[in-house]
Amino acid sequence: MADEAARAAARERQTQLTKPPGALGRLEDLAVWLAGWQGTLKPRVARVQAVVFAGNHGVTAQGVSPYPANVTAQMVANFQAGGAAINAMAEAFGYGLTVAPLDLDRPTRDFTTGPAMSEAETLHALNAGAAALAHDNDVVVLGEMGIGNTTVASALAAALFGGTGRDWAGPGTGLDAAGVSRKADVIDAALALHRDHCHGAFETLRRLGGRELAAIAGAVLAARRRRIPVVLDGAVATAAVAPLAAATSDALAHCVAGHVSAEPAHRRLLELIGLPPLLDLEMRLGEGTGAALAVQILKAAAATHAHMATFSEADVSNRDD
Repeated sequence: MADEAARAAARERQTQLTKPPGALGRLEDLAVWLAGWQGTLKPRVARVQAVVFAGNHGVTAQGVSPYPANVTAQMVANFQAGGAAINAMAEAFGYGLTVAPLDLDRPTRDFTTGPAMSEAETLHALNAGAAALAHDNDVVVLGEMGIGNTTVASALAAALFGGTGRDWAGPGTGLDAAGVSRKADVIDAALALHRDHCHGAFETLRRLGGRELAAIAGAVLAARRRRIPVVLDGAVATAAVAPLAAATSDALAHCVAGHVSAEPAHRRLLELIGLPPLLDLEMRLGEGTGAALAVQILKAAAATHAHMATFSEADVSNRDD
């Protein structure tokens, strides 16, 4: 759990800084949130690790993406060579970047024919997510790469919160209207097979998830144990942790949503799990890019909280003086 004493002390400090109460808006709440999870009056956002998990999905055989499945491995090579958008952001902002491909030569099972993963495969992916976290992070950014994974994300959302494929399917990497309709039909087929068996977060991820989504869930669970604040990326990363939120109301209390993506159902999913986004820039790339950008807001929140003068320090009269 968060450190309530640190949270209370940070909230009190906010009342003493040289500004009207609430004048920095949500930055004030973010500073207090950081303080609670880091367990200190003046939190830091200096050591930031961005982690990009990558996985392949058997459901791509159903034609749910305009890109072939081998693009996942090609993009992982691009990450490792430093050529992707997340590389550019991580370098610009001074973040550490970890790329974690998960058995790309073994796609998950097509979930219209059976569970996406075995119990052992799901557990392995969860553990891989936990193991990917460095031990000296102030904040962690979680992103993903996987051709077909917006189909997986939509299926998870529908299983957890109701609705059909058409309620949740979006264009992903650029499907036209016919492609979105085909994607919705694939999701409905998966729901017909699995929805009645999705009892609990583990089984829901096993049946309808993917390795990179399970890894994100594992990383979030590990971060919670270590009280590390987490910034989630887009629709896929949000869907990955939605089973945790559905199972336990405060499971994501140490997380913020970096942004709301242009994938149509993402905003609705964020509302359902109670994570208001920090940014809305119509991004839909994945890779952790929206979350990486949002960390700069957390840096501003921590900097103003730590380095602004109090009324007494600045010899400025407070409104109640």
